[in-house]
Amino acid sequence: MDAHRQPAGRRPAAFIRNFMSNEASGGILLMVAAALALVVANSPLSAAYFDTLHTYVLGLSIGHWINDGLMAIFFLLVGLEIKREMLDGQLSTWSCRILPGVAAAGGMLVPALVYLAFNSGNPETVRGWAIPAATDIAFALGVLSLLGPRVPVSLKIFLTALAIIDDLGAVIIIALFYTADLSLPALGVAALLLAVLIGLNRFGVRSLPPYLVLGVGLWGAVLLSGVHATLAGVTLALTIPLRPVSGAAADPHAPLLRLEHGIHPWVAFLIVPVFGFANAGVSFAGMDASILTGSLPLGIALGLFLGKMVGVFGTAWLTIRLGFAGMPAGASTAQLYGVALLCGIGFTMSLFIGALAFPTSPELGDAVKVGVFAGSILSATAGALVLRLVSAKDAAPSLHAAGADRGA
Repeated sequence: MDAHRQPAGRRPAAFIRNFMSNEASGGILLMVAAALALVVANSPLSAAYFDTLHTYVLGLSIGHWINDGLMAIFFLLVGLEIKREMLDGQLSTWSCRILPGVAAAGGMLVPALVYLAFNSGNPETVRGWAIPAATDIAFALGVLSLLGPRVPVSLKIFLTALAIIDDLGAVIIIALFYTADLSLPALGVAALLLAVLIGLNRFGVRSLPPYLVLGVGLWGAVLLSGVHATLAGVTLALTIPLRPVSGAAADPHAPLLRLEHGIHPWVAFLIVPVFGFANAGVSFAGMDASILTGSLPLGIALGLFLGKMVGVFGTAWLTIRLGFAGMPAGASTAQLYGVALLCGIGFTMSLFIGALAFPTSPELGDAVKVGVFAGSILSATAGALVLRLVSAKDAAPSLHAAGADRGA
């Protein structure tokens, strides 16, 4: 019986490989990093934690290196995923884009309106309207994956596609509404480097180093231009080749796929947890329960919990009801509702936009974190509970009915 057991020395390595190959692991690690940040920020190490983030290295604070530097690699991965899905993935045809696209649009508009309902009369906080409009794909998929076979694969595909479109919307919002004073010379350098990158793509250059070297220069130029530096990551991603010059289908060794597979573990297991640790820390010293009733945290929390649920589920249900798209295969209306609740987990992107909205106000920054925590925890708990309670058998009648309708 013991002959099939692995030697004791190999078990840790096998555990690490299994953990890193599990799509839920990145979300779990992010949760641990956020919880650790809260513990440290409310411990005797609090002063060292905040002082370290404000320590300057090579002209930028460590906090800025994380948010402007490391997160540029996160946005590079986001851009690679968007391009791949648009050209050869779940968003490659309009029929595939309709349901997640409409749901993503509703899931960005309604939370922003909920936030503005609480903050439109406050010029100090109105700038944060986009904070609850974002979905944390790693966190949401992590919760969904923990539920296992209770959730049809089609709903995981729907959530992934929706979150990718949501990320694209967040990138556009950051570019349009969270840009500082512009430097035209730096923008000119960035435009020149972008033109060279596009030229490399057009001439069929498939070696990654030229793109990455120019990408570092692009990041520096965008940083100096006043446009948020992370947008350089998305812009660079869109120039990385996926298909040959002839336009044939992508091959498994395409530069975009190689780069995506290469940086994904670093983003999921290092960059995003580091970002979570650096940005989730909020000291509760001197706070009282009244902070939860402030217009800023309340607008964020309800925007994520109620706004996302109403926006995603309402628009998706209406789109299906009107016949513009079909229900994801094997899924029930109740399961779709549960996934809509999970879309209210806004952690990483919401904290990121919050840092852009209120960069010079620690008090508002703390209120943002409280609102994001509350809304994300409510959404994760309610979504997981709904999906756990809804039996997979509930999807069978609608699936059989759809098949009967097609047969008729």
